[in-house]
Amino acid sequence: MIDTATDDVFAQACRFGVLPVIAIEDAAHAIPLADALAEGGLPVAEVTFRTKAAADVMARMTAERPDFTVGAGTVLDLDSLAAARQSGARFGLAPGFDPVIVREAMAAGWAFAPGIMTPSELSAAMRLGCSLCKFFPAGTAGGPKALAGISAPFAHLGMRFIPTGGVAVDNLGDWLKMDVIAAVGGTWIAKTEDIRAGRWADITRNAKAAVEAVKRVRP
Repeated sequence: MIDTATDDVFAQACRFGVLPVIAIEDAAHAIPLADALAEGGLPVAEVTFRTKAAADVMARMTAERPDFTVGAGTVLDLDSLAAARQSGARFGLAPGFDPVIVREAMAAGWAFAPGIMTPSELSAAMRLGCSLCKFFPAGTAGGPKALAGISAPFAHLGMRFIPTGGVAVDNLGDWLKMDVIAAVGGTWIAKTEDIRAGRWADITRNAKAAVEAVKRVRP
């Protein structure tokens, strides 16, 4: 059964059409990063568990910027799922499909989108009640045409996707033209090296450019 409450969380997270995907190394940068993204029109982020600082970053963002929608990315095990929830993250995503993690998230009523790349993975995710999946790695998997083919047999079930990996400001329009796309994952908006160097103005500029690109496709 699909949980409408978790659907509402993802609707809020995806309402801008772009979800910044973040790998941040120092929790001291959490608030400047959140402010830079929000100033650019994207008060939302998927903070990935690719660094040891991820849980602390999520905790600081949720505590100090309550209007900023924080999610967890690269949720690969139950420990990461627990850490994300304890840190206040409102949703989570993973690059692959692990039914153990999906079931745990569903049991907790926590919004979670597993990653899929094949019809078989999509079918399995759907059976567990997922209404949203990450499509990863989107570029390597074949781009919009590949997802169109994979998702077509499931279209009547209302499945939606967040393609990530190989998506950029110059091709996000190709994705967002598809009705099944909730948002695209944007790793280019706040790169690790830019966060490390404190290039907040550049991150704000990237966020604004992404928002404008979305508006051209979805006014």
